[in-house]
Amino acid sequence: MSALEPRVPQRTVPIPPLQQGGVLGPAYRTLSIGIISVVFLIAFEATAVGTAMPVAARELEGIGLYAFAFSAYFTTSLFGMVLSGQWADRQGPLRPLTVGIASFASGLVVSGTAGAMWVFVLGRAVQGFGGGLVIVALYVVVSRAYEERLRPAIMAAFAASWVVPSIVGPLASGTVTEHLGWRWVFLGIPALVVVPLVVALPAIRRTASGPVDPDAPPVAFDRRRIRLALGISLGAGLLQYAAQDLRWLSLLPGIAGAALLVPAVLGLLPRGTYLARRGLPSVVLLRGVAAGSFIAAESFVPLMLVTQRGLSPTLAGFSLALGGVTWAGGSWVQSKGRMAPYRQRLMVAGMVMVALAIAAAPAVLVESVPVWTLALAWAVGCLGMGLVIGSTSVLLLKLSAPEEAGANSAALQISDALANVVLLAGGGAAFAALGGGAVGASHALTDGASASHPTAFVVVFLPMACVALVGAWVATRLDPVREPA
Repeated sequence: MSALEPRVPQRTVPIPPLQQGGVLGPAYRTLSIGIISVVFLIAFEATAVGTAMPVAARELEGIGLYAFAFSAYFTTSLFGMVLSGQWADRQGPLRPLTVGIASFASGLVVSGTAGAMWVFVLGRAVQGFGGGLVIVALYVVVSRAYEERLRPAIMAAFAASWVVPSIVGPLASGTVTEHLGWRWVFLGIPALVVVPLVVALPAIRRTASGPVDPDAPPVAFDRRRIRLALGISLGAGLLQYAAQDLRWLSLLPGIAGAALLVPAVLGLLPRGTYLARRGLPSVVLLRGVAAGSFIAAESFVPLMLVTQRGLSPTLAGFSLALGGVTWAGGSWVQSKGRMAPYRQRLMVAGMVMVALAIAAAPAVLVESVPVWTLALAWAVGCLGMGLVIGSTSVLLLKLSAPEEAGANSAALQISDALANVVLLAGGGAAFAALGGGAVGASHALTDGASASHPTAFVVVFLPMACVALVGAWVATRLDPVREPA
């Protein structure tokens, strides 16, 4: 059998019988509600914080570091992902999930109490480390506790848990930001940590705790992978710093970052990932291309609407709310069993939708174009992302043996986060080079800066649309290599 062919997991952890229903059946109900509540927390944070971010950056006089406030999260999450993958494979996902949720909440508190932009960014970094631990641990829980037939459904449930936060999050965050201040958006979210801790952790302890094979001798952490994880985080951070500084001297940290980043990436991702080799490598690559292009573009949407079209933070965030519904819809479509034979075609179509949505976004820089057209375009892009992201998760677990689920899930998330860091660095550098750092600097965010620096936004969106088109080609290479009979 080829190493890239799908392997049926041989579990050592007992699973409930088939007759006990789906993900909300008696055997899975508590576990499903628990881990979905964790995803709900992450989703609410992402939508709420994204709405408050333009106001926080301006008040802290950090518009020039706007992209860094996003990429710092992804930079530290890279290390958290590698650590979580090893930790979960060796001792089970319970501990990394617990530590991750605690770090996630602590980072929010640091950002919410920040008096300077660098402290705000530091809080985002702490939060990112916790997020990296959590997301990989959740994938390991799915791999161990759910039968293969149920995995598309639980991934669709993860996507569906973004719907309510996508609608309520921007509205609540915008209202709090305008009436109480942006800090309360960050300081209020940690209270939600109690729900996933109470519901999820006991269920995970019963169904997915401990090593895959309890009788096997304990395996030490792979120190080489830990060093590579530190290298990839430090390298990504240096690269992002160089992209934001835009001076000749910044070439030095940029070169140092690349020197750390390249060997670490080659060592942590499946061989052939950046050659788009068929099977698992292309699945991992596609995840990064899709997430990186979309998130790098989406990070600038609220800022563009607030500074160029004069929308309030509430309306700017709420303009993306429909995307949460369509994303969940795309994930639901890919979860249907009858769609399995067409999964690759769905993913190609999804990446084309993403490219079209990103390319259409800068049209709202033209005053005569209604703002609601961006909301519709972004809803199409989110539909495509729902088709792609859910499918990459399903394919990854299908191509992973149980003892490799943590490491491969970490590779998938590393590709996701690293692409976010690199593309945000590139987009942020282009944005700053064309005067983006001055956007809103001398205007109240609700005043609108009508025609100030629109080109700075264009050079973010159009390259990301091209990257998404590359993803459509990668999506044609997901079938594993099969040896001739």
